[in-house]
Amino acid sequence: MTPGIKGHIERTVTPEVCADRIGSGLVQVFATPMMIALIEQTCLESVAPHLEEGQGTVGTLVNVSHCAASPVGMKVWCDSELVEVDRRRLVFSVKAYDECGLIGEGTHERFIIDSAKFQAKIDSKKL
Repeated sequence: MTPGIKGHIERTVTPEVCADRIGSGLVQVFATPMMIALIEQTCLESVAPHLEEGQGTVGTLVNVSHCAASPVGMKVWCDSELVEVDRRRLVFSVKAYDECGLIGEGTHERFIIDSAKFQAKIDSKKL
């Protein structure tokens, strides 16, 4: 995998993804945790076609600002670019927008995993 892979996902803000509904605030605006979920999904999907059979990625670090609010009904989207590859570590530059402009930006880190081995390891934690 090499730097330069780009991703893009669009969504419309609905009441279900607002701060007052998910418990991250008291107002009806696109919630920060939902913006982060959009960022993670964009990065995940952008590199998925470049992985080997049985591989996946897991998010390990999110460092983003959420600098503007987006109301219900507004379109939001995330653009990502893979900017660094260090063996299994992938670093993305991310920007989130709504129809009025930039709403968030920063970096996101993911690691390439063997999905079956990873799941087995997690399952072994169960009592």
